[in-house]
Amino acid sequence: MPLSRLKLRLLVSSLLAVSFLGALDNTIVSTALATVAGRLGALEHMGWIVVGYTLASTVLLPVLGKLGDIVGPRAVFLVSLIVFVLASVACGFATSMGWLIASRGVQGMSSAGLQLMPQTIIAHTTTPRERPKYLALIGAAFPVAILIGPVLGGLITDFWGWQWVFWVNAPVGIAAFVLAAIAVPHVEGQPTGRFDLAGAALLAVTLVSLVLGVTWVGDAALGGAATALFATAAAAAAVFVVVELRAEHPLVPFRLFADRTMAAGMAVSAVVGIGLFSITAYLPTYFQLAYRVSVTVSGVVPIATVFGMLVGNLASGWLASRTGRYRVFPVLGTAIGAAGLTVMAFLPAFLPLWVPTAVMAVVGLGTGCFMSLIVAVVQSAAPRRETGTVTATVNLVRQVGATVTTALIGGVIAAGVAALLPASLNPRTLTPSAVHALQPQLQLQVAGIYHDVFAPVFAGLAITYAVGLVASLLLPPGRLSDEATTPPASADLDPAVATASAVGGIGTPTSPTRTIRPEGETP
Repeated sequence: MPLSRLKLRLLVSSLLAVSFLGALDNTIVSTALATVAGRLGALEHMGWIVVGYTLASTVLLPVLGKLGDIVGPRAVFLVSLIVFVLASVACGFATSMGWLIASRGVQGMSSAGLQLMPQTIIAHTTTPRERPKYLALIGAAFPVAILIGPVLGGLITDFWGWQWVFWVNAPVGIAAFVLAAIAVPHVEGQPTGRFDLAGAALLAVTLVSLVLGVTWVGDAALGGAATALFATAAAAAAVFVVVELRAEHPLVPFRLFADRTMAAGMAVSAVVGIGLFSITAYLPTYFQLAYRVSVTVSGVVPIATVFGMLVGNLASGWLASRTGRYRVFPVLGTAIGAAGLTVMAFLPAFLPLWVPTAVMAVVGLGTGCFMSLIVAVVQSAAPRRETGTVTATVNLVRQVGATVTTALIGGVIAAGVAALLPASLNPRTLTPSAVHALQPQLQLQVAGIYHDVFAPVFAGLAITYAVGLVASLLLPPGRLSDEATTPPASADLDPAVATASAVGGIGTPTSPTRTIRPEGETP
């Protein structure tokens, strides 16, 4: 759907505003969590504010992706924005933890639409070659939100009250809705008859069981429940795969994974969640204890990491659109990430803080090289009628990978520290401030323990990036096309043929869905 330059700029501005709103909400609220839970008298349930949001968002990603393909992404996008604003207002009026958790769940459901639909709309309104730079701009909302969200959350909580960390979404969301209603064009959906309700239900059971299981696995009192949840998730996942393979219009089209671009692209996307998002949450604790710095100073390293990600994301998107070449960026990015995390694993203890800060900035830079670009590549290999579904699957793989790996890393750290700490220290009460109050010799011992425990974690994540490098090399070489896909033709193609022709696997050079050109071919 070609748009004029002015309309396209207005569209990208509106999508960026909404994406930023969704990303900023999470980082603002995380700063105020303890205050909010304390004021509601339920500190012991604080984690559910995050878990409820994450669960709802994860479960709804594939559902909303499929709905976007059926009814059109514009409707799903605008309804998600309205629900998000209303849920934000409800959160601010919460008088109990139950009320707040329920409202955050609704907020999480709608946030899936805010995360997913901008990427889908860009895919429908730009050519494959234009797509990387616009997806990079929209993808920049996430790292920018991480950079400024905690500061804004602290200021809003201190000066306006905790309710405003939610209510601030209302005026911003209303303004964004007006802009989006004007700028976002209508994109025809592809009605498919019956919605895949069985697949949606099975996937919901799988994801809820998996997320709750990894959340509870570290609690000794809930170990049995976590095991049961893992078993439920495995059984539901197995049935889900069987149902999807037989479904006429599946929620997750596994047949597309037979395509090399699709399968390799999904693997590379997973690296973002598994390799970087999972460790970022633990970096401040690592540096507070292994490098004996203050809470404020420890925040410098995640900021440097995210800033590197922002630079890599914008640069790779611009260069890919300018040259049409795409494979070099995930290859280079995963190689840089693997090298950086390997260096982190073997860094000697007690180095100046700028050394690991610089290394993690490089890891962020490498990750940014393919963070948004790989979404554009996978979209370009998909039939037009399944753009929303495929985009949702890319995000789902990333989000589930981050959630599961974050829990695994937390378990490894907790077990490793508990095994190595002196008997005189209780790992359950060993906060950074408590460590800084110990005798210098004990401080050095604790610092060495945290350094040794994190080293294999960094090494394991380096291996993840190495796997991503192999997947990147499996991406077919070629250039992103300047030609827009032709909706009627791609809709009429058999899905398997449409996917293969999209990446030049079969079909003629003029195939309407073919959006990645082999090397040496000219338009």
